[in-house]
Amino acid sequence: MKVNDPRKSYDPHLSDLWPDAKPHNSVDSIPLEARGAYFNREKNSHRGIRSRIALKGLVAGATNQEFLEEICELHDLEYLDLAWPTTAKDLAPLTALTKLRVLKIDSPRNIADFTPLLDLPRLDTLIIENAKHLFSLDWLRPFATQLKVLGIEGSMYTTQQIESLSPIAEFDLVALFLTSTRLHDLDLKPLHGMKNLRLLGTALNAPRAEFAALEAALPDLDCSWFDPAAWEGFRDPRKPKSK
Repeated sequence: MKVNDPRKSYDPHLSDLWPDAKPHNSVDSIPLEARGAYFNREKNSHRGIRSRIALKGLVAGATNQEFLEEICELHDLEYLDLAWPTTAKDLAPLTALTKLRVLKIDSPRNIADFTPLLDLPRLDTLIIENAKHLFSLDWLRPFATQLKVLGIEGSMYTTQQIESLSPIAEFDLVALFLTSTRLHDLDLKPLHGMKNLRLLGTALNAPRAEFAALEAALPDLDCSWFDPAAWEGFRDPRKPKSK
């Protein structure tokens, strides 16, 4: 079956994996045998979700620290999407989720330290969106041989600032998502060695010559900016002014 959105092949939604997953606004409405669920916290409505131990996939909205700590008692979770807004301050509890393969974090405005994620032994897909305190990708280096899908992205209204892609130059990715980003060094050369990279979903964050060089290095890569028609009306981005 043809996939209209190529991203879904690498970044599936919860319902793609657990079609029976339903939205809930109270813990009591989540069946004990449920394997997937959507839950948006309102005040203390999350309390008791630790009892839904059959869950393997969860989309959790408005995750504060207490909610995150309860989620991290669901030790069979393989898929976790911390949907907007994520107000938790410490990601360390996530290290208890040793079966986690997919982690998405939307708008973690209070998180400055992402290194606890490095202790997730099975994680192969990491998507972080609109991270206020994330600029350098240096902390990701230990994930070089583990991650297959990576997204460091902005939001509809906020551009994610990224210093450089050089810290991920040795990664063996199959998909990289840089939607709504600004790349400060305008350099795509760190991606040239990613021979298994199949999809690059990115904002216009490098000059046209950089995309042409990337296409020459990775001719099988799917990237919308390889199409000359995509450039109509666009100019090469410029480096940000030094302060």
